[in-house]
Amino acid sequence: MEVPRNWRLQKQRLALVGEICPHCQAKIFPARDVCPQCGGEAKTAFKFSGKGEVYSFTTMYSVPSGFEQNAPYTVALVKLEEGPIITAQLTDVGEREVKIGTPVEMVTRRIRQDGDERGMLIYGYKFRPVGLGPH
Repeated sequence: MEVPRNWRLQKQRLALVGEICPHCQAKIFPARDVCPQCGGEAKTAFKFSGKGEVYSFTTMYSVPSGFEQNAPYTVALVKLEEGPIITAQLTDVGEREVKIGTPVEMVTRRIRQDGDERGMLIYGYKFRPVGLGPH
């Protein structure tokens, strides 16, 4: 991801900031400016709680270039408490069994490093099972 785009998406990627529709109160993530429920203009920022549950998941063994050091890893559809379903990597699961319905919470983690060892570190949201505490 290029540097300018990374800076533009910081609120979304580090704090789960989306939007709320002033017309129908739908919570929107990622921010879209147009409500997918009613089609109205939605530019009011909304910070999601970061809490949700695993809606579906898969474990990645064959991974895209640049993510080999993380393999294998689990990617999940997370249904946020506020309604939207988002795609995110699960972290801190180790050998723990992941199940549909597992309560999870958002954490900020390193996603990847851009370029060589001097490249920019890219951080974003991941989710971990609730109750694990800081790592």
